[in-house]
Amino acid sequence: MKVNATTGAETRADHAYQALREAIGSGALRPGQKVTERGLAERLAVSPTPVREALRRLEQDGLIERTGPRTVVVAEIAERAIDDLAEVEIGLRGLVARFAARNATPEQLDALDAILDAADDLLIVIVTRHGKGEDVERHLSALLDRMQEFNDTVNACAHNPVLIRLLEQTQVFSRSERRALRLERIAEDHRFGLDRYATHRALVRALRERDSATAERLVIEDAQGGLAALRTRPRKEQA
Repeated sequence: MKVNATTGAETRADHAYQALREAIGSGALRPGQKVTERGLAERLAVSPTPVREALRRLEQDGLIERTGPRTVVVAEIAERAIDDLAEVEIGLRGLVARFAARNATPEQLDALDAILDAADDLLIVIVTRHGKGEDVERHLSALLDRMQEFNDTVNACAHNPVLIRLLEQTQVFSRSERRALRLERIAEDHRFGLDRYATHRALVRALRERDSATAERLVIEDAQGGLAALRTRPRKEQA
């Protein structure tokens, strides 16, 4: 784990915060594990100052507990804390959709339709190959790539970098963790998530019509369903 060199202490602190938060979420930093500011700074290849700021924010999030002037322990994350974080993430996603309905350019809306066209083609291949008992892992991975591209483009449509930054900081699952969980669930049920996938076309229509209320509602419902589905099973700790 290494934080890229950036300009400004605030940006380095942001990167440290995100890296440590993802490490806690993935299990790389385990509940109950004791760490030091110096050790984390070496782990992230940064000075102690941005790590100290990142730890202050993580303590406010309830993800770590300070045990000494320079030492902390990774907290046992209560289910209630995760519920609260999920509520914040869902609300921010809805707000992003509201801004996107106001600010999306015609080119961005066309890009969203093109992404969904590519996803539709992949879905046809996946269903056909799965029906024949053939391997679909490569196509599933490509479909998840398209869905991430779709979400990133919706975020870009909001034209609000501050809001997107807040969203990135409050996600229950990191991108890599979310992807791993989705693949795990799809392996158990190849129809997993397809009911929510259909709402993406409705979202693009709402964005084209500048219908911010409908766009917000669609995204909130999708986010609620997606997070609930991913949280139905305990997250696996990774070594």
